Amino acid sequence: MNIFIDAEGCPVVKETVAISKKNNLPVTIVKNYAHNITDDYAQVVTVDISSDSADYYIANHLRDDDVLITQDYGLAAMALSKKARILNQNGLIITNDNIMTLLDNRHINRKLRKDKNIYSKIKKRTAADNDKFLIALEGMINKTSI
Repeated sequence: MNIFIDAEGCPVVKETVAISKKNNLPVTIVKNYAHNITDDYAQVVTVDISSDSADYYIANHLRDDDVLITQDYGLAAMALSKKARILNQNGLIITNDNIMTLLDNRHINRKLRKDKNIYSKIKKRTAADNDKFLIALEGMINKTSI
């Protein structure tokens, strides 16, 4: 099992690396060259800044039973086809049962932003959000979830 982090905009990179290290699991952080991320434990892969470069790198390197941390539902859909297990930054486990709803909601929200200038406010991240993520990741690693 390898853990991949779609690091662009991911608020739980350090937490994911810490859990990976604790469980002696390899972790790969994928970012574009506009982000400055270094780590002594994780493998850091830098890709081109063009749209979706990190997503394509991850999708091409995922294997059965790998874990992906991402907030990108398009990437999550590709990862599901590879039989990877997916978790977002809030601890939501993304599965074949919920991906279509997530993609539909993404489309609707994008349309509202474009057509009507309707934007939703994103709540500030809390310690409880991090705790929920960490519990979900530990469960996924120990296969007590999914």
